[in-house]
Amino acid sequence: MRVPAAAVLAVAGLISISCGGITDPSKNTIDTFSGTLTVGGQPGVHPFSSSKNGEIAVKVTALAPVSNTYVGLIWLQAQSDGNCSGNVITLQQTLGQLNFTAISNVISSGRYCLVVYDAVGFTATETYTVTVSHP
Repeated sequence: MRVPAAAVLAVAGLISISCGGITDPSKNTIDTFSGTLTVGGQPGVHPFSSSKNGEIAVKVTALAPVSNTYVGLIWLQAQSDGNCSGNVITLQQTLGQLNFTAISNVISSGRYCLVVYDAVGFTATETYTVTVSHP
């Protein structure tokens, strides 16, 4: 028996409404994180929480003094207590460049971390700002 696509979509819609639904990205929270990366130094670790299911977008919004370089970005599932180290799961790892979305994905409610690091071998200390848009 074939089920019409409209019926499948209607059931999926009812299920998502009963589970709190998916947040419209235009209603997302925007967290802004800043830090300094020294040559050969420690990464910046930024914990955050998503209260609902929806979409995540991570963007490097400031990078100085060398603005045309890349930074490493790792999106992690934090431990249940919000800890960003130890037994955590890497969800996405990529390079970010100024004013481009580096991470764009679906996200479930939970605790997460964003790690920013020198992935290309900086020759000088870099300051950065990243935004994380999430439900």
